[in-house]
Amino acid sequence: MNRYILYFFSLIFIFSLTFGNFVYQVTPAYAGVELENAQADRARLEKELANLENEIAAKQKELSSQKGQSTSLSRDIAILTTQIKKSKLDIQAKGLVIKKLGGEIVEKSKTINILNTRIDNIKESLAQLIRKDREIDNKSVLALVLSKSTISEAYGDIDTFSSLKKSISKSVDEIRGVKSETEIEKSILEQKKNQEVDTKIQLENAKKQVELSEKDKQQLLSISKNKEKEYQKLLDDKARRRSEILAVLFNLRDASAIPFGKALEYAKVAEEKVGIRPAFLLAILTQESNLGTDQGSCYVTNMDTGQGVSSKSGKVFANVMKPTRDVKPFFDITTSVGRDPYKTLVSCPIGGSGYGGAMGPAQFIPSTWVLLKNRIADLLGIKTPDPWYAKDAFIASAIYLTDLGAKGESYTSERNAACRYYSGRKCDTKKPNNSFYGDSVMKKAANIQKTMIDPLQN
Repeated sequence: MNRYILYFFSLIFIFSLTFGNFVYQVTPAYAGVELENAQADRARLEKELANLENEIAAKQKELSSQKGQSTSLSRDIAILTTQIKKSKLDIQAKGLVIKKLGGEIVEKSKTINILNTRIDNIKESLAQLIRKDREIDNKSVLALVLSKSTISEAYGDIDTFSSLKKSISKSVDEIRGVKSETEIEKSILEQKKNQEVDTKIQLENAKKQVELSEKDKQQLLSISKNKEKEYQKLLDDKARRRSEILAVLFNLRDASAIPFGKALEYAKVAEEKVGIRPAFLLAILTQESNLGTDQGSCYVTNMDTGQGVSSKSGKVFANVMKPTRDVKPFFDITTSVGRDPYKTLVSCPIGGSGYGGAMGPAQFIPSTWVLLKNRIADLLGIKTPDPWYAKDAFIASAIYLTDLGAKGESYTSERNAACRYYSGRKCDTKKPNNSFYGDSVMKKAANIQKTMIDPLQN
């Protein structure tokens, strides 16, 4: 009887694995119409997108040609007209990208569901086999042999028992494989969702740009050809606004403020060197400056213990700097750039707990600065970078942020990089909260782009 039971459970397991694979492989085939439609939609969207991208490239070429002409009222109207047409094409293209990503997200979600079902089926079959395996394990091989009327029957049961063990091992390996495949699909799904969020935000920004361009165009159209003085006044107003923006002071933490024009220059150097978006980098440094105003700064007073004192209140902190990690690097860094370590500002511990000790506008702790200093020096072509010197701090921050994923103009990548810059992990709902930092940085970046950088480009 045992022999038949063993065969029965082996058959169940083999059927389950076979059926599970059948479901996984064949279900999409039975949903062939749906799959073909999805593939056809994707191909159509990709073709439309390619056509739009060609049109956008043509408009960009036309725009570049117009900007090369001498300044005039008609030239500026033509530029705005082309910009509006280009932006509208860009909006269409982003709409197609969002639609395409939506379809891909649905497909990936279905694939993950199929894989999860497959895992559940294999687990259920495996559980049955393990239960039977334990029942058989409770009997000794000798008892199994003695219970049979012939040696051949005993060997048959032993062979079946061996097959059962192999089947269990195979199922465990298969579960591992399917789980790995599922994790890959989940990772791709998360990337698709992030791309969808990024494109939606870019779409909204493009719409706002069209509104601004339309407004500027209407302003120019309201100026008649007989009122060149009015047009000149408009140009003078723009030039004055440009000068004001460039001259406004950009505050830096624990360092002297610099004109915004100089800050933008450094940010553009960082963009050229590592590919970071200037508005985002400036927003990070603004955020750090604001935190410095709220938290205050400290001086290290004891290079053995890391004890220090608030530069404003005189309050003593035992934990301004971690002695085993940062005090020696801090002493070496300050002396190497000609600063007195006892008279150089660093961050105070947040809320009095943990450790402070972060340096300069970019707020790096000494041990982290040591890891980056050679890369900073290589990019700037200098010997010894200074954490309190604006340009060095800009490049240091840019290097670190791009290491954390902030490249290109991806909203989700920049937001997560900002959260990692602050807390060491991407934006999430865990405690202590870090999303507020990423959200605040992205709002600042949007404002800097709109009110400070864009007016300089028009």
